[in-house]
Amino acid sequence: MRPTRRTPDHTRPAPDVIVVGAGVVGAACAFHAARAGLTVTVVDRGAVAGGTTGAGEGNLLVSDKEPGPELELALLSATLWTELAELLPEDVEYEAKGGLVVASDDTGLRALRAFAARQEKAGVTLHAVPGDALHDLEPHLAPGLAGGVHYPQDAQVMPALAAAHLLRAGGGRVTVRPGTEVTRVLTGPDGAVRGVRTTAGDLHAPRVVNAAGTWGGELARLAGVHLPVLPRRGFVLVTEPLPRLVRHKVYAADYVADVASDSAALQTSAVVEGTPAGPVLIGASRERVGFDRTLSTEALRRLATGATTLFPVLAGARALRTYAGFRPYLPDHLPAIGPDPRVPGLLHACGHEGAGIGLAPATGLLVTACLTGARPPLDLHPFRPDRFPAGAP
Repeated sequence: MRPTRRTPDHTRPAPDVIVVGAGVVGAACAFHAARAGLTVTVVDRGAVAGGTTGAGEGNLLVSDKEPGPELELALLSATLWTELAELLPEDVEYEAKGGLVVASDDTGLRALRAFAARQEKAGVTLHAVPGDALHDLEPHLAPGLAGGVHYPQDAQVMPALAAAHLLRAGGGRVTVRPGTEVTRVLTGPDGAVRGVRTTAGDLHAPRVVNAAGTWGGELARLAGVHLPVLPRRGFVLVTEPLPRLVRHKVYAADYVADVASDSAALQTSAVVEGTPAGPVLIGASRERVGFDRTLSTEALRRLATGATTLFPVLAGARALRTYAGFRPYLPDHLPAIGPDPRVPGLLHACGHEGAGIGLAPATGLLVTACLTGARPPLDLHPFRPDRFPAGAP
């Protein structure tokens, strides 16, 4: 039986902008646009935070970013997340826990400190930690590690709460329509955006923001443009509630190389962090297998091995569950942010890979500057949506 198309509510005036995607990036775009005085309708084929956001750990990281455009975006977002934690009326479990990156041997430590020196010149706050001082920060770390770097700007939020409360904080200027799938981007005779066609009927607005995450490439296709967003699968192991054994976001130095890698094969590196509720979150794995959600026992085995190598105390902990998510990956590891010159009125805010939660506030601020004609706080050129040649993978 064909689904019944619901008739849109024509009693409301058309919004100033439609945001496609109710994850944390779309929520941040809606929040900032509403604060700037715009009316926003947010549509999502699922629930709020039902995609990549709901499968995220909530990392707000500067520690894993090479100097350049993404680090600038992360530093701006770090400041904005601090402000949002105070501004939002509801708790998003913001925790300024800091990050600790560790190296197992002298070769790894030299590479880590060279990387950190470049970051420090770019404005990151960090502190070198000798091997014999690591246990002052993390008493349960494995012995014999060569050293590490402490990043006090790293933090964490509960991502689903963050998305929901950003949308709620938009007040009456933000309307959320979950369970509403976009099937077409509507354009006029001049090629400019006129709204979207959905399973609930047509919605009209002069501007549409593509915040569809892993499906951002598909939404771009519906608008007639090429944006090569690909899914990059990852698993997270969740332990039983434990006393606070892990104080920081702790990961092995090879995690940075895995984030920057273009390999489609399975890659894992130890990433361990505690949560206010007690469970320990264990990652990180990366592989390009399309939207295949099949459980990978090899990935889980590697995650458990990596975590217990860093924190032997976890060997006795029970893993209660695991879940998979898909990072929205673009080939040059930078998100697409800003207006698409190929379709007037279409803007993009997607392709953040595993950093979308951390980068969401700055992304929303940049998109809103474009919507209102204000000067963006960062150079948008590196994030331009039309930087990928048509037909390129």
